[in-house]
Amino acid sequence: MAFDANKGKDTGAVFQLSTMTSLLAGVYDGAMNFDQIKEHGDFGIGTFDHLDGEMIGFDNQFYQLCSDGTATPLTSEDLTPFCSLTYFQPQITKTFHEPLDKASFEKELHKLVPSDNLFYAYRIDGVFKEVSTRTVAYQEKPIPMTEAVKTQPVFHFENKKGTIVGFWTPAFAQGIAVAGFHFHFIDEDRTGGGHVLDYVLDHGTLQIDQKTHQSLYTPETDAFLKADLSRGDLEKEIKVTEG
Repeated sequence: MAFDANKGKDTGAVFQLSTMTSLLAGVYDGAMNFDQIKEHGDFGIGTFDHLDGEMIGFDNQFYQLCSDGTATPLTSEDLTPFCSLTYFQPQITKTFHEPLDKASFEKELHKLVPSDNLFYAYRIDGVFKEVSTRTVAYQEKPIPMTEAVKTQPVFHFENKKGTIVGFWTPAFAQGIAVAGFHFHFIDEDRTGGGHVLDYVLDHGTLQIDQKTHQSLYTPETDAFLKADLSRGDLEKEIKVTEG
């Protein structure tokens, strides 16, 4: 009998720690450590305590993409206020041999899935002619995220081999996560990356994992419990913070 490493795990879920609205409200206190979140997936994205960089994980290897442009493997003590994780089990694979910019590539992504009303995890391994990323910086005080991103460093990679991972979230879940595509990048050498703003894929392989549901965990931190999570202009705030 084959050994099932995922037996007993919710492999059909996108596990969501906290909400995008809480980040917009400046709730940056870590709610789970790495040992806790890795029980919910081997693949995902997120951020860190005090908004200290971007998280990326795949093949059960997770990294902190820092505002100084470096990448560091996570330790048990690393805390996150917000992340999306899953067990990555792709059902769709496609190889691209010709260059595609972000808009053209995302059109191809839409063609490969049955509906925009479902959840998907994406992984793209390849050579990128260009990738532009941002990395949020450590925030001493809880200011709105629309203010925090004004000082974020932006990095540009050219002709770089690496991996993009992330999710498609349906429009009805906007505010819980980021509706639409939400991607993070790390280079092959695991030295840098960040939240993806723009890219041009030269060539590479795409994998897609369709998920059946989202599992939301709401923190019990003091900051989360006291936050006003109603947003006056949710779409505008997300557009500003996501670039």
